Amino acid sequence: MSRQTTLASRTQQAQPAPEAEYGPPPGVLVLRLGRVGALPIRHRSLTVWLLITAAVLGASAVTLTIGDLGISLTQLPSLLTGGGEATDRFVLSRLRGPRLLVGVGVGAALGVAGALFQAVTRNPLGSPDVIGLGAGAGAGASVAALIAPGAVPVPLGALLGAGIAIGLVTLSTGTGLRHPGRLIVAGIGVSAMAQAFTHFVVAFIARDEATSLATYLNGSLTARDWGHAGIIWGALLFCLPVLLYLAGPVRLGEMGDETSQTLGAPARTTRTVAVLMSVLLSAAAVSVAGPISFVALTAPQIARRMAGAGGPSLVLSAAVGALLIVCADLVVQRVPLGEGLPVGIVTMALGGIYLGHLLIREWRKGTL
Repeated sequence: MSRQTTLASRTQQAQPAPEAEYGPPPGVLVLRLGRVGALPIRHRSLTVWLLITAAVLGASAVTLTIGDLGISLTQLPSLLTGGGEATDRFVLSRLRGPRLLVGVGVGAALGVAGALFQAVTRNPLGSPDVIGLGAGAGAGASVAALIAPGAVPVPLGALLGAGIAIGLVTLSTGTGLRHPGRLIVAGIGVSAMAQAFTHFVVAFIARDEATSLATYLNGSLTARDWGHAGIIWGALLFCLPVLLYLAGPVRLGEMGDETSQTLGAPARTTRTVAVLMSVLLSAAAVSVAGPISFVALTAPQIARRMAGAGGPSLVLSAAVGALLIVCADLVVQRVPLGEGLPVGIVTMALGGIYLGHLLIREWRKGTL
């Protein structure tokens, strides 16, 4: 073999593989987001998301159609375009439509908030409630409803209470939002103080007027209107660009700060922005529906197990959160055992079942 032939052969062997070989791995679809980056989507995650979205739509249809004032499915397209009978338009626009949209929005917001918080803390039992947001909202609502009734709307009082609680937690850590462990410890303390204050107000200051507040403190979708729907969906749309940007860095962050930093995702910045988004979405949900427990805790874990993915899935967590809320609201509206209860009572029961399952699973694995 000539020397030229040998050199040509070695040159061909040294050339890099075609660009196609460096594409996404099998079973992964890459969604290009312009200059923001690219969002990898596993085929299984996409399939699960489509199934859960179909389940949300099905549960929503049941919510609108069953009962004495149920709307016929054949009438829905006409009603959505401004037609139909006056009674059906009233039911859709005043009674069931706003409540359904608020429930879907609150569930999606809590699902995303929980996924972000669990990812940055690397703790499957983490949620915004752990850092005192729900307890702070309850304290703010109790002040607005019982100490200064009429001066401040209850949802605004809840939002202010949640903001004060998060502010106290941030100051207590000494490092802001950058240290997840300190956030959780400080949050437990602030949550305990906020709950003690709420119980004091209810028990000693205005015990006779506290009945109406109890429903709100457990989380409720009763008497929701389009203003509430605008608040939660406005918060989701406001956060959407940041969430699209965070999707990649948050997944890298679960590999550890050093790995994340090496791959171009600044760990501290990602953690701070993710916690801020989690707090903002949770506060928006609390302001329109009260502190609904356990959705932010359970939705991301259910999403992970259904998708079979190691990292967080914000879109799938949002869908699971929406499904949990819509189904819980169906229970409190149509199931005799739960009829009339605040929706938060049902999510508490679901959360208790989930925690029991988690404890049994960890015990069998020998990690407890």
